[in-house]
Amino acid sequence: MSATPRPVDVRDTAGPPALNSGQKLMVFVLSMTLFGLANILTEVLPEVRIGPVEISVSYLAFVPVVMASLFHPLYAALGAPLGEIVFVDLLMGDFSGLGELEGYLQMFLAVYIGGCLVRDPRRRGQLFLAAVTVVVVDKMLSAIVDIGKVMVGVEDAEYVPGLPESILLLEGVGFTTDVIISGVLFGALPAMILAPRLYGKIEPLLGLAPRDPARPHPLTERGTGAFLLLALVLAFVSMIAAFTSEIFDNFGVWEPDFVDQYGQRFLWIGVSAAVIVLAALVVAIRFVVHSRRERAAQEDR
Repeated sequence: MSATPRPVDVRDTAGPPALNSGQKLMVFVLSMTLFGLANILTEVLPEVRIGPVEISVSYLAFVPVVMASLFHPLYAALGAPLGEIVFVDLLMGDFSGLGELEGYLQMFLAVYIGGCLVRDPRRRGQLFLAAVTVVVVDKMLSAIVDIGKVMVGVEDAEYVPGLPESILLLEGVGFTTDVIISGVLFGALPAMILAPRLYGKIEPLLGLAPRDPARPHPLTERGTGAFLLLALVLAFVSMIAAFTSEIFDNFGVWEPDFVDQYGQRFLWIGVSAAVIVLAALVVAIRFVVHSRRERAAQEDR
């Protein structure tokens, strides 16, 4: 009599493979370091001001998009906004205190949502959608907070003379330019080139398997309602942090103006710090991969 076949655990094949703590940390630190370096680069890019409208590159969106597309989007999203805080705001002397929590939560939500939209990093259409989504979510939440601060009265608005509704106009123009510049030109287009080329080549260096299109990272692992509730809570917390920072006169702000004192050469401090962290990560990864190979060779003997 034949034995009864063992039932297959659907949970083992329904989602992507789980990462261990070391792999989570590697993705987190790599995302933090690369986005920190990218934001240092944006500090030297020129800004164009046309009347009350400022046209500039907010950030190089393709960096977090590529990271969240190739690796686990949760840990890439947790690390990316922290890189800006550590390597740009703190080291460059532009730390806005409690207000930094607003930007961190907004960028975290944006990168996580964008990364989960990518099922296959080789599909350029998905990468385009992810990059635009990152900027849309981040800048939309930022615009809502800015308008809310003006409506509550904790911040003065920049009005165009003779146009009472100019606060909405300025936010709309800024939102559109950010989506075009940061979302498309410096987001979608580079991501559509880099991600397919890096897919399957960079993951083994971290001891990770490439993302399987058949087992994507779900946007709502515990239900759509729970994720929407969490997103609303995080957006609300970011708004409260922004309001509190303005009410308490920018509590925790640290702005020593290092760049103004020492010039653009001071940016190399942030670059050096990020490179040191990145080099330490590479050494740690090589050590871990080498140790695993030695253990596997010993087990095969």
